[in-house]
Amino acid sequence: MKQTSTPIALITGGSRGLGRNAAFALAAQGSDLIITYQRQQADALAVVAQVQVQHEGRRAVALQLDTGDSASFPAFATRLRELLATQWQRTHFDHLINNAGFGHHAAFAETTEADFDALYRVHLKGPYFLTQALLPLIADGGRILNISSGLARFSFPGSSAYAMMKGGVEVMTRYMAKELGSRGIAVNTLSPGAIETDFSGGRVRDDATLNRALAAQTALGRVGLPDDIGGAIAALLAPGSHWINAQRVEASGGMLI
Repeated sequence: MKQTSTPIALITGGSRGLGRNAAFALAAQGSDLIITYQRQQADALAVVAQVQVQHEGRRAVALQLDTGDSASFPAFATRLRELLATQWQRTHFDHLINNAGFGHHAAFAETTEADFDALYRVHLKGPYFLTQALLPLIADGGRILNISSGLARFSFPGSSAYAMMKGGVEVMTRYMAKELGSRGIAVNTLSPGAIETDFSGGRVRDDATLNRALAAQTALGRVGLPDDIGGAIAALLAPGSHWINAQRVEASGGMLI
């Protein structure tokens, strides 16, 4: 599909981790950006500044959003509509990346109802109702990319509740693709494997024993880096990838194959 203007991508949780690297990869590919943050405004503004310095002509804006608070989504959609009008003189954006989230590690027997509910609000209910609220602002022919996890395919003790939510995200993707196809909107899931970030307390990055064990179970012989996932997100949103639709794409370096 021919892109007639600069694409605008909205990344939830774009102030750090995989969202941050996705922002840089998409800016390098030619996208303008809207990133959301929950509390880390300074980090989000640093991402915005780096995009503008390193990629001349690219525009980036940070907006506050709590993806666990679905009652706030209509007001967020209103702010986004106003931002598109004032900053871009447009009524729609092109790409939505449902990325915001947090890690959780606890045995099944020790996971509390409060833990479960918090994961549900941010990882499953949030993307579902945020996407619903933003549908009028997503351009026909646009894309939605939902971030899942390799843990929805393989199982490690301590990840049951988190992985359940990501499994729901993968089902949600297929239904979105089916129901939004009439608007030409392609919807996919990207499922990262083990990545060296501060996610879940930085376990993969900081625990050398765990890092080596995961690398030994990965065909490419190492765990992933944030840039590996930023590049994968950019590839799935590139102009030539629009015919990829309703798919689960795992970016894990060949983990546990």
